[in-house]
Amino acid sequence: MNSRNRSRNLLAALGAAVLSAALVLTAPTGAQAAPAGPPARPAAPATPDPALQVHALSSAPGPVDNPLKGWARFYSPGGDQNNGFPHSLTWGYFGLSEIMTNASNCGSYNWAILDSMLAETAGYGNQAAIRIYMTYPGGTGNHPANAIPACFNGNVATRADATWNVVHPDYDSPFLINALKNFIAAFGARYDGDPRIGFIHLGLVGLWGEWHTWPYDTDTADGLPNYMPTDANGAQIVAAFDTAFNKTKVEIRYPDAAGGAANSRDIGYHDDSFCFREGSPLQGVTLPASLGGASYAQLQRNIATGTENKWITSSIGGELRPEIQVSAFQSWPNGSGTVDNLKACIELTHATWMINEGSAAYSPTDANVTAGVQLMGYNLTVNNAYYQNTASGTTNVGVQISNTGVAPFYYPWTMTLGLKNSSGTVVQTWDTPWDLRTVQPLNIRAFPDWNVGSDPTYRAFGYPQYFQTSVNLGAVPQGAYQWVLRVKNPLEAVDTDAKKLRFANATQNADGWLGMGAVTVGTSGGGDTTAPSVPAGLTSTGQTSSSVSLSWSASTDNVGVTGYEVFRGSTLVGSPTATSFTDTGLTASTSYSYTVKARDAAGNRSVASNTVTASTTSGGGTSTTYEAEASTNTLSNGAVVASCSACSGGSKVSSLGNGATMAFNNVAAGSGGMQTVTIYYLSAEARTAVINGQTVSFASTGGWNTVGSTTVVLNLGAGSNTINVVNPTGGAPDIDRITLPGAGGGDTSAPSIPSGLASPSKTSTSVSLTWNASTDNVGVTGYQILRGGSPVGTSSTTGFTDTGLTASTAYTYTIKAYDAAGNYSAASSSLIVTTSAGSSPVSYEAEASGNTRTGGAVTASCAACSGGSKVGYIGNGATLVFNGIAAGSGGAKTITIYYSSAVARSAVVNGQTVNFSPTADWNTVGSTSVTLTLSAGSTTITIANPSGWAPDIDRIVVS
Repeated sequence: MNSRNRSRNLLAALGAAVLSAALVLTAPTGAQAAPAGPPARPAAPATPDPALQVHALSSAPGPVDNPLKGWARFYSPGGDQNNGFPHSLTWGYFGLSEIMTNASNCGSYNWAILDSMLAETAGYGNQAAIRIYMTYPGGTGNHPANAIPACFNGNVATRADATWNVVHPDYDSPFLINALKNFIAAFGARYDGDPRIGFIHLGLVGLWGEWHTWPYDTDTADGLPNYMPTDANGAQIVAAFDTAFNKTKVEIRYPDAAGGAANSRDIGYHDDSFCFREGSPLQGVTLPASLGGASYAQLQRNIATGTENKWITSSIGGELRPEIQVSAFQSWPNGSGTVDNLKACIELTHATWMINEGSAAYSPTDANVTAGVQLMGYNLTVNNAYYQNTASGTTNVGVQISNTGVAPFYYPWTMTLGLKNSSGTVVQTWDTPWDLRTVQPLNIRAFPDWNVGSDPTYRAFGYPQYFQTSVNLGAVPQGAYQWVLRVKNPLEAVDTDAKKLRFANATQNADGWLGMGAVTVGTSGGGDTTAPSVPAGLTSTGQTSSSVSLSWSASTDNVGVTGYEVFRGSTLVGSPTATSFTDTGLTASTSYSYTVKARDAAGNRSVASNTVTASTTSGGGTSTTYEAEASTNTLSNGAVVASCSACSGGSKVSSLGNGATMAFNNVAAGSGGMQTVTIYYLSAEARTAVINGQTVSFASTGGWNTVGSTTVVLNLGAGSNTINVVNPTGGAPDIDRITLPGAGGGDTSAPSIPSGLASPSKTSTSVSLTWNASTDNVGVTGYQILRGGSPVGTSSTTGFTDTGLTASTAYTYTIKAYDAAGNYSAASSSLIVTTSAGSSPVSYEAEASGNTRTGGAVTASCAACSGGSKVGYIGNGATLVFNGIAAGSGGAKTITIYYSSAVARSAVVNGQTVNFSPTADWNTVGSTSVTLTLSAGSTTITIANPSGWAPDIDRIVVS
């Protein structure tokens, strides 16, 4: 695929008069909105911890080939994707008919052409930006000019276009709209969140997929019909993309396309004629009229629709107009002739990336081009690192990051802290909860239309964003190290050549790690050995039937107190940074004893505080509890149930916000009215959520495993209600449960005791359990399984398999039933089960050369994996087959599967569906087990998923 012939010369040949008229006719129509005006600044960040020492870092020019910004070059199969000016994006056009290849079935899709491009692009360390079209004058490379699928024949009318010598489909055809919506849904199901893709243009409609059909457009005064879809029909296509893509960033040509249907959605804009000037006299087609732009210019359309600040949450891309690509930077930054002011274009659109095939001719040392690319998108500098020069145990580390680009980084890539030893080896890493998307540009350029000063006027917007987290150095040997920081590009899980996100700092290394300064781990040689003072005045500030709230006076330390440890008896139940804590998940009418210790950054701990004893209330109608993880609730768009030892039911709902939502269903509100709802949550940072339309602020609880609470007053209807937890523009906290006041006769009756506990089967590493169902006055919602008195899981059915056990070992089990109000039955009779002796487990690596991979399954580097590699992209037709499995005499075998997955996924293993919980990210290994009946001798184990993605596989262990 070579640089497309956009027929710009044909436009010029039409003549200035015709061209000027044509351009005026493409101006935005309909009601004009006022400019949005200067955006409100985001909330100020936290103040750096004064207990930590400040380590200033030197800035340096930002890399021009940082991922997901700068230039995108055209995809040419087999061509070198890394020649010319450094870049990290590859642009690809594909005809819809090349994917919808079945002439008799519009619901059949052949993704091979896309998969091939994505695999080849990833091999160069790049990410792809793509657009699907149906009409492309002259075609592009080997792709057709007419890409209307053959299955449309006889179902969708076509219209001739004499200007461009192409054929347009009837975009208002119900058959076409339904087929496109189905295609978009399948497109998103396959590729949303695919780390090989950076940006997707909506495409599909109009010439080149640019959502215009000039001159066959809405202005029919020229005697030509309008070929564009109605706004209502166009809006259906926009909505389909918004529904299908919740992770991958998508963009549309114009803010007024389809009547502005994209403007209230997380869809950015894509200026295909970036920074060009045309007509007589010359007018810009990007800059607004207030800066010499035409009435139809991209930013004038933004001004007219009040969307000039959409860049804050949605990406902005485009194409540097082909006619000016080679010469555009010869007159940087002000422009000349047909090149408009490039600096103003970048600053006011807040463009992150641009198609620029002409960049192949740029010198990699061209200072003007470098300045333009560094300005585009994000340009991140770590100003300061904050940590103790000598540390041990649990210690805090902070960083302050500034953005001197024009846009934020739009993806939630993981920021990871690490320690490098003197030989440059990273000896330990810690993934942080820090959200890089919150680092907004420090300054933004004002539109003249805002009337806030002469042009150019710059306004303060973002802040140097401060992040802090605690890490445990207990596993790190004493010695001299260097703190390092990196941002993980998810593409690294696909190909080790993935380009690293690098900071604009002098100590940024090519391996992706940023050096932040020296640290000594251990307390030898004069390190801090002084413990904090004892926390005083421990008292209980409140009790419910299932919780005890505590507070105490702050401790002091010679360096600084970093947090506290709360003990129930001798058990650590929380590690807050504040001087208060609520212990949850307790039993009604029960006495509990608590103590608190203070700790510092060096890991020194104080003597325990005074002991306070508190009793939970009886629970007689005081409140009704609804667990977030209850099966009756609704989770959508990536929200997941996760294990949580501090939570009342042993689980929580996480990954909420940014489109991911949860709904508590069947919430009983009695006669209705204003009711106080207590929300129990976990969050390592201050966050917000919208609860039934009301914005609620959540203070940090000190960590993602520490439960706190806040309240909100809601007007609920009589009877059964739904309580929704959302945050459309940011991350929400993790949710443990909610409680509502009882209505005088709230449900306080516990379910009956489960009976008939038995073990129908066992292996050397697992025990299967069954029991008889309990009854309840309202209804049993689940069962808690306890091994040796400690919870090991829950089940909504009367069965459970406990895995990861030791061979020839006796385990004691009991079961409790619980209902929606949080009432738990007494424990069942105990059952003792001894695991089988088993044989010596045998491990098989996924990447072994004797295995078989089909479809797009690939071997990728994995530092956390046992053999240093894993197999990814299994599913959606791609499979992994472990060959040569030694099954001995055959029969039932326990297969322990070691895998990594940032989201919950499933796979079919030898015909049996296995569910895989998230492992935090794609570089963290977890395990699950399944019992398979294997044939005697040498056999195979196949991992597949015909209708979705499976996790990445590290290895399996057969026992």
